Amino acid sequence: MSAPSPPASLPSAAFRGGRRRLLAATAGALAGGWLAAPPRPARAGGDPPPPEAPGARRHDWTFRAQERPARLLGPDGPLSRVWSYSDALLPVLRIRQGDAIRARLENALPEHTSIHWHGVRVPNAMDGVQYLTQPPVGPGQSFTYEFTPPDTGTFFLHPHCNEPGQVGRGLAATLVVEGDEPEPPDADIVLACKDWRLAEDGTWLPFETPQGAGRAGTFGTVRAVNGQRAFAATVPAHGDIRLRLLNLDATRTLLARMEGAAAQVIAIDGNAVEPFALEQWRFGPAMRVDLRVRAPAAGAGFTLLDDFPREPWPLARFTAAPSALAERPFAPRPLRAARVPRADLATAERLPFAFSAAPLGATPDSVAGLPPDDPFARLLLDSLCVGRNTFWAINKSTWPGGGNRQLPPPLAELKAGRSYVFELHNTTPHPHPIHLHGHTFEVLSLSRQALPRFLADTVLLLPRERAEIAFVAAPGRWMFHCHVLEHLETGMMGWLRVT
Repeated sequence: MSAPSPPASLPSAAFRGGRRRLLAATAGALAGGWLAAPPRPARAGGDPPPPEAPGARRHDWTFRAQERPARLLGPDGPLSRVWSYSDALLPVLRIRQGDAIRARLENALPEHTSIHWHGVRVPNAMDGVQYLTQPPVGPGQSFTYEFTPPDTGTFFLHPHCNEPGQVGRGLAATLVVEGDEPEPPDADIVLACKDWRLAEDGTWLPFETPQGAGRAGTFGTVRAVNGQRAFAATVPAHGDIRLRLLNLDATRTLLARMEGAAAQVIAIDGNAVEPFALEQWRFGPAMRVDLRVRAPAAGAGFTLLDDFPREPWPLARFTAAPSALAERPFAPRPLRAARVPRADLATAERLPFAFSAAPLGATPDSVAGLPPDDPFARLLLDSLCVGRNTFWAINKSTWPGGGNRQLPPPLAELKAGRSYVFELHNTTPHPHPIHLHGHTFEVLSLSRQALPRFLADTVLLLPRERAEIAFVAAPGRWMFHCHVLEHLETGMMGWLRVT
């Protein structure tokens, strides 16, 4: 990436100068200790959104997607050949709310690619989905994305064809849109959690397996955060630390817990919530959670753990360094709420979506194409955008694969500006993080998780769970899919037409 501002190589931790504590009961050990306290959207009448920034600027970035060497197995380990947007692996890009982005993607890979801006409410033409919103960016070609993110928050970017292989090799980055904090933290640290499928000699193992794709997914062999097997950072003693956790993994669900420091959840998928105490927080692939943490006294340490494995795994370790900050009460103020359109539930149309195994006998060639008068009927998919097998479905419709290369018909036809409630039902024994492109929706209910309403762009459906999400439809052609990457490429993906 050339000349990003701030640069892509900007460290993800930067020291900066400088309660409501909501507790609620869970449903016992519901879903394996899914949470300790429920979120609420940031309170109405709290800190107002910032005024239009007179100093807003445009960021001109160049993302050169190509193969680069990296030592993912440690500084003394063998080299691996990653795919990345810049010399920095999993770079972090920071802008202020109101800033515009002009990003040129140059493809130096041996296959076509694109950039999807996950969680950002972009114009449809900038959504980065080959064949649906833009042509593929072939080897040696380029494409320029231009938009102004409307919301603050923690987002990321990744390709949208051959995601297991391209993201699996490292093709992803974090986008932070600043401007939601009434007072700055003393440190702001990005933690991008992503495993690697590596053999002992540093070469890649298969990113997809039939056994994994047909179940919970194929897991990595090397756990890592920010590309490091043992991430550690130093923070100011008694400081307020913002941790931005992103689950960029293809498969793994995380169960975050803090040990040795007080921590509160302040945002979900970049959207402000009334701060509440963190005990355990479960989030699947493509989901994010922001924490505010009070560092202990100088010399003390604290650890962010993943409690999902039998033996808790340290995501990140921190050490408090001497600082001029004094000990004081820990009472994080709510972040500024995003200006997201909210659905009118009294008039919203309700549509059901069942996420299931593929119908018996379904094959890639059994998926119908678009009507001949649709201009997209003439666009052919290719083997990068489809899977070799068909395991999953949405409303008994499977994303095409193998021999059928036509774009399938939309899962639903919506009207722009209308309110909708989607009734989601996971009929399988595996979790599915369900992502809707181009929208921030309100999670109204979850049948197996004790959560009141909150805003998100990806919702984790536990096995056999039902959920309701509400949103106002934006015009365009939008993808709707599971974000376990093998699931979306083996059937659990579709699109919505909003006119």
